[in-house]
Amino acid sequence: MSKTFGVTPPISTDNPTPKENALNESLVQELKSRGSFESESATKKRVEVLSLFQRLVQEFVYEVSKTKNMSDGMAKDAGGKIFTFGSYRLGVYGPSSDIDALVVVPRHVTREDFFSVFDQMIRKRPELEEINGVTDAFVPIIKLEFDGISIDLIMARLNVPRVPLDMTLDDKNLLKNLDERDLRSLNGTRVTDEILQLVPKPTVFKHALRCIKLWAQQKAVYGNVFGFPGGVAWAMLTARICQLYPNSVSAVIVEKFFNIYTKWSWPQPVLLKAIEDGPLQVRVWNPRLYSHDRLHKMPVITPAYPSMCATHNITNSTQKVILSELAKGAVLMSEIFNGTKNWSDLFKRHDFFHKYKFYLCVVVGTSDIAEEHHKWHGFVESKLRQLVMKLEATEGVELAHPYVKDFSNIYFLDERTPSDIINSYGTLSGENYLKELNVPTAENDTGSKLYLSKYYIGLDISLNKTSDGLRKLDIQYPCSEFYNVCKSFTTYREGTNFIQIKNVKLLDLPNDVYIEGEIRPKKSTKKRKKETTDETQKRAKSEIPTQS
Repeated sequence: MSKTFGVTPPISTDNPTPKENALNESLVQELKSRGSFESESATKKRVEVLSLFQRLVQEFVYEVSKTKNMSDGMAKDAGGKIFTFGSYRLGVYGPSSDIDALVVVPRHVTREDFFSVFDQMIRKRPELEEINGVTDAFVPIIKLEFDGISIDLIMARLNVPRVPLDMTLDDKNLLKNLDERDLRSLNGTRVTDEILQLVPKPTVFKHALRCIKLWAQQKAVYGNVFGFPGGVAWAMLTARICQLYPNSVSAVIVEKFFNIYTKWSWPQPVLLKAIEDGPLQVRVWNPRLYSHDRLHKMPVITPAYPSMCATHNITNSTQKVILSELAKGAVLMSEIFNGTKNWSDLFKRHDFFHKYKFYLCVVVGTSDIAEEHHKWHGFVESKLRQLVMKLEATEGVELAHPYVKDFSNIYFLDERTPSDIINSYGTLSGENYLKELNVPTAENDTGSKLYLSKYYIGLDISLNKTSDGLRKLDIQYPCSEFYNVCKSFTTYREGTNFIQIKNVKLLDLPNDVYIEGEIRPKKSTKKRKKETTDETQKRAKSEIPTQS
């Protein structure tokens, strides 16, 4: 008797037809032609880097153990182990993918040790190109560029005296007496391992997931922090379709993916297995018990105990965007299967920068220190969803659509103030001024610098006329509230950290639409030159990114 996967029986156990096999071969070829797969030598390099980090983790635990008055033998025996999760662990990474890694340590090693001792060990390595520790993130993390590979390191401290190399994380009892940050950190690896065990044919799942991830990235609907599904959520959504069609090839899984999720009865949750009880007094996702869980728009529930919602960040606006793209994908898949379209049509790039008449541009700046800017703009990025939700609730705003990536620049300050540059950044009237500024290079990297990042939110506006014949949109409240949230950043300093919100017209607005509300910090009184229609069209071209 064959094994049943998932919380319901399969929809179909049919084997693939010759036509479906041919479509599947063409899908894999399309993915290869787009550089979705990494070369053997590059994969070997990843393995070598991870082996090096395993040795570093053991050295780190040994060093910390010695400072806690342990004998040499006990310190060596304390161990320490590195686990992977995310796209690397799932086997769907590409040439530019990062490695998500979890450092597991015994109970006498603290998170403070991780961000001091281990951080300093990494900084001494000649392969290190860039490092940023974010201690106050939802899941504290060290982000680094190491020998050409991006690595995101998180840490979990288990309530055990030693972490041997043969340890696995599937025993739920290991979760006892852990704080919430350790639980969240462990969840990544535990969820990834469960997903791989819950799909009927791992190779089919991996090829289908590569396709879905590429599609989501091309359509700019990939990014948990911005209110879209992240990598693990897209993986679980794909895995559920594999469970429903256990004998199908990847091409069919992709076709069913769009058809099923277009018709899905949201907020009915997507589950890979029944939600489990366990040994902890922790919250497990349960909308019957918790009102907050009832607010989730498109819940996708992690299979590992304690089950959580991986898509809690989805807002009203991002749900509309996701459902719209899924519906377009369903139509395209029908055309691909009847031979009128090709796989390349599925991966055509989004039209975000041509789609709306009105955009907000959130500009974030930091004087002089690159690492501080990384933390500051990372904090603002993590709060951007709150601005989106406040805009959604504003009268006249039908949809607030955040773009899923930032754009960053560095300028020398020379004799200028940061405000001189920030007031020009993101405006066409300031483009020529900024082009004349000196930009740091490898040969020319001395002097005070200003680090800048910008984020875009597209607004779909529907306004009624007021008594004076104008249609007014007042965004003062959401913007001022967002400023207050951002200025709660623990190391925020006036004169070092900067934030500004600008209205950007990329297309011509009707003459009777008036945007009101102070969208700059109140102390800024400098007026910007009004842009003409020609200028806004030019800026639309200049600010469209060259890659997704």
